[in-house]
Amino acid sequence: MIDVRLKGRHIILASESPRRQYLLKELGFDFEICAMHLEETYPAGLTPVQIACYLAEMKANSFDTARLDKNSIILTADTIVSIGDEILGKPRNHSEAVDMLKKLSGCRHEVITAVCLKSKQKTRIFYVLTSVTFKELTNEEINYYIENFRPFDKAGGYGVQEWIGYIGITNIDGSFFNVMGLPVRELYEELLAF
Repeated sequence: MIDVRLKGRHIILASESPRRQYLLKELGFDFEICAMHLEETYPAGLTPVQIACYLAEMKANSFDTARLDKNSIILTADTIVSIGDEILGKPRNHSEAVDMLKKLSGCRHEVITAVCLKSKQKTRIFYVLTSVTFKELTNEEINYYIENFRPFDKAGGYGVQEWIGYIGITNIDGSFFNVMGLPVRELYEELLAF
């Protein structure tokens, strides 16, 4: 049941991500999808957390707030995968996906999802960080995953909810749903406060 404070709110999800759409629907929200097509560039020298927050806010700021009524909330998000200060974006091809998964193999990395909530009156940005550890992946496992799941729309070149997550992830410290692309518990609390 949706909290009474959220009834009547018009949520606009500015994302084409099927995972974000699925998770928001599972929270019980009615929402409109209005995808943004932006080049995800950011200033040099930012930390991974700063990059995720910058991109989430940039997406929200590109939305025409004149279209909003007093009950509307724009929701944007950006997920970053990092090993130290190295950012692993979305692989452009098979070779890049292989390289990313080899870097993640046997290592711990961070997944940061920043979310921006924006209305006519205010803006709120928050982020959630989750640490994920992979076992040593074989070349066969990496190639099987890429050929069968084509993870070219996923930061870091993998989906935690897909085959590679089932067989390869040994530890998750933090929110599983954050790794999917939307920290749903934290989002619910932030929407209530918003």
